[in-house]
Order: sequence, then C-alpha cells, then structure tokens
Amino acid sequence: MTVTKGDSAQEGADDKGDMARADDGYVPSERRLERERHKRARARRATAVAALSTLVTGAVLYLVVVNAPGWPRTKETFFSAQYAREALPKVLEGLWLNVRLLVICGAAVLVLGMLIAIARTLRGPVFFPLRVLAAAYTDFFRGLPLIINLMIVVLGVPALRLQGVTVDPVLLGGTALTLTYSAYVAEVFRAGIESVHPSQRAAARSLGLTNRQALRYVVLPQAVRRQVPPLLNDLVSLQKDTGLVSIGGAVDAVRAADIIVGRSLNYTPYIVAGLVFVALTIPMTRFTDWVTARMDRQRAQGGSL
Repeated sequence: MTVTKGDSAQEGADDKGDMARADDGYVPSERRLERERHKRARARRATAVAALSTLVTGAVLYLVVVNAPGWPRTKETFFSAQYAREALPKVLEGLWLNVRLLVICGAAVLVLGMLIAIARTLRGPVFFPLRVLAAAYTDFFRGLPLIINLMIVVLGVPALRLQGVTVDPVLLGGTALTLTYSAYVAEVFRAGIESVHPSQRAAARSLGLTNRQALRYVVLPQAVRRQVPPLLNDLVSLQKDTGLVSIGGAVDAVRAADIIVGRSLNYTPYIVAGLVFVALTIPMTRFTDWVTARMDRQRAQGGSL
C-alpha cells in the first residue's frame, strides 16, 4: 500500500486543525489520536516495505546479470567506460539536432494535425471531397510504417532530381516525421472535437456566433484541453523517433554513436545514446503523468476540463 501526497497534505491539515481547536479549548479524543497514530505507523510501514522490496529486486537482478556466463564479454562490449567517455560529447552534440527536430516538427505536427482534424469534421456536402482527402491522408500515414516513410522521403525525393527541392537529409527526415505524426495527432484532435457535446455548438449559434466562430471560440478550446495528455504522449514518441533521421546520413545522437561503433566495434556508444534519450524523455513523461492526474482530479471534483 502506498501513501499519496494527498494523504500527507490531509494529515497536515488535520494537525493544523487540531492545533487551532486546541487554542479554543478543544482536546482531541483518544480515538482520534489513535487513528492519527495508526496513519503514521501505516505510512512508515509502507515506506519500509517499498524500500526493502526495491533493494531485494535490484540485488536479484544484479546477481543474475553479473553471474551470467557471458557477462565479462558483454561488459567489455556494451559497458566500456573508455568508449563511454569518448562517445558522450559527440552524442550530446548530435542530440542538439534531435532537440531542434522535436521543436520544429512538433509545432508543424500540431498545426497540420489540427487542420486535418478540422477538415474531417466539416459539415455539409460541399466539404465531402475535403473530408475524403483528410480521411485518406490519416489512413495512409497511420498505416505506413515510419521507417518506410523515412526511406521513401529521404532516399526517394533526391532521386527525382527536382529543381528547387532540397536534398538535405535533416529537412527531408523532418518532413517524413511531420507527415506521419500529423496523421496521429489529427485523430487525437478529431476525437477531442467530437467529444464536445453538440449542445455547446448549438448554444454558441443561438448567441449569434457563426459556425467558424463557434468552432474557434467554443469547440476547439474544450477539445484541446481534453486531449492534452495524448498530445503530450505523441510528442514524447516524436522525441524518440527523431533518431531515425540518421538513416539518411544526418549526424544526430544516434548517428554520432554509430560512427564510433563502426570505428571501434564496441557498442557502448549505443548505450550512451540510449541513456541520453531516456534522460531527455523522462521529464516529458513525468510532466504528461502530472497533467493527466491533474485533469483526472478536476473531473472527479466536477471542475472544468
């Protein structure tokens, strides 16, 4: 059993309340004092059990790994301190490219995904061709593996030798990432738009707003707020997949590690690159969890979304 932050806050509030009532001559009952002692003892016991189970699990995993027959060779090949020190500066230098791709492609994905989602939710027969095109786009790029999309764009576009079209693998890789992730984000936005009750749009129209104004000022703000957690999850996935642009020759964190591996035949740089990506992704993941929990609490308390 775990103790949440809310439990600790509630205990603190109870203690303050007891002190305030003590100033007024209030004396807590023995039953209340016993209940508080039980809460504190339960919290200490839960913390001790969690710490002990973590230590036991870590010790078991350590013993299993280090006692494996191939551990000495694996340690030399994947966990060399010498190659880790050599790879870290180059991997961090390449990581700057991944961060820039995340920022630029993330912004492009949000804009394009929103436009596609709006196109799919437009009403009226006149917009039927636009809805079909938007649906075909999302179906195609959601079904096409990202690695194949990257190969087609990064390797296929330069082969066409089109005038005025870039052959930079970074730009082409970013384009492929944008095309794929905008299809996923479009479905997230569309789900948010369709989750808004039709009465919201009807109420906006009754106040004199046009369809466009109702969508902009009433529907979209609610839809975006409701879909923040899945949108953040997509951005976390995008951050990891920016490493795939290395297949076109772009020197990002993965490619920097690959260069060292090709020269040394030691795979420690891959481990370094993986840990760097994990360190970059964990804060985004924790932020996503915090936003999700906050929205869940608001829903449970009847607050606004």
